[in-house]
Amino acid sequence: MEKPGGYGKAFHSVFHDACKVRAAVFDDGNRRVALVGLDALMVPRHLVLAAREGIRKSSGIAPDAVLIAASHSHSSGPTGMVQPGQYDHASEFVKKLAYEQSSCANARYLDRVRDAVVDAVVQADRSRVEALCSFGSGHEEKAAYNRRFRMKNGLTYTHPGQGNPDIVGPAGPIDPEVGVIGAWDQDGKLLGCIVNYACHATTGPVGISANWIYYLERTIRGPLEPDAVVVFLAGANGDVTQVNNLRPYVQPGARQWAQIVGGRVGAEAVKVLVSAERSNRAPLDARSRMLRIPRRAPSPERVKRSYEIAKSDANPRDANWIFAKEIVMLDAMMKVEPVVDVEVQAVQVGPAVFVTNPAEYFCQFGLDIKKGSKFPLTYPVELANGCVGYVPTEEALGPNGGGYETRLTSYSNLEIAAGRKMADTGIELTRAMAPGKMPEPPKAPPFKAPWSYGNVPPELS
Repeated sequence: MEKPGGYGKAFHSVFHDACKVRAAVFDDGNRRVALVGLDALMVPRHLVLAAREGIRKSSGIAPDAVLIAASHSHSSGPTGMVQPGQYDHASEFVKKLAYEQSSCANARYLDRVRDAVVDAVVQADRSRVEALCSFGSGHEEKAAYNRRFRMKNGLTYTHPGQGNPDIVGPAGPIDPEVGVIGAWDQDGKLLGCIVNYACHATTGPVGISANWIYYLERTIRGPLEPDAVVVFLAGANGDVTQVNNLRPYVQPGARQWAQIVGGRVGAEAVKVLVSAERSNRAPLDARSRMLRIPRRAPSPERVKRSYEIAKSDANPRDANWIFAKEIVMLDAMMKVEPVVDVEVQAVQVGPAVFVTNPAEYFCQFGLDIKKGSKFPLTYPVELANGCVGYVPTEEALGPNGGGYETRLTSYSNLEIAAGRKMADTGIELTRAMAPGKMPEPPKAPPFKAPWSYGNVPPELS
């Protein structure tokens, strides 16, 4: 099947590890919420709606209480980019560009993923047991790097290249927080955990794979519990990857890169899990809001020029041809869907809240959401409940911006204010909720006396 993640056709040829649906269901006695992590490049909106309906029918969990997010694994199965039938309204030329010369989802695979999401949530729901929850955050700053840099010419480049003398400095932050929720049975066995971290899943290894999330899972399971369910939810990492453009040495190989990111983030998660206090009190809540956000339309002159390039005998791997193709496809899309439905959701588990968006969301927006939330722990989740492509900051789309993420394509095209609207909506949803308290250990008993073995002067003879 197709390997997703680019603007042209590519196919898998080898297998490394299985892509999974990873699900957790929490129940506080009043309501249930489901958190679902997919080893997938993206999760299209139609799949989310169908899966939620299947979950509602099978388990009764409300659709707005189901969070479904993709890890953005570039080594996963064909859930994107072009969807089945998406360009059936267009001309034969545009349909050829979309279906024969672009990265496409596979209809049968989408059905398989949908069914697996429903089955995983239903299984998690039926497997509920009395549990204790732990909450906490770690810090990992050497696994992920912002890939955008300000240049001497006043613009911003994505991946300007190691040793480039025109680099001025990074054009955006990283988010080093490793968010972790653990669920433990009454005997102290780890049932599973939720891990939130901001880094593209573009490390490899070579072949079909969950990407570095595979090594994250192995790292957590190793010292704790071999069957623990590890649900990964990606933070705001639209401009953050494992690539350190300022590194003076040769970059690691694909497998080692996956081991580095998964291993370091997983090790930090283990530290949080074994240290955090546990409690059986974790109030739940879930809210969502639909936004209607316009697309950025290409100018008529650019559309005309793009048609000429796309119809030429230029190399289909040439960047000019690729992005001319994308403008032609975007122009066709604008005719039927000039405005996009965008869901922003907030799901609370005790003192933690997950705030979603369906974008490859710039890291700064995630940090802004954390700053605006009143929860002890706030975890942004990107590529959740749909996919609208890259959503850069206003600065990135300004006169000193630029770079790969700001290109206008059939994949990434929302208006400049889109990211800010999503962030403000997410913050507003969290402020309508009542945060739970962080678990605390019992207070030490009142002081009585020092240890009798240790309250003596040095004995020298």
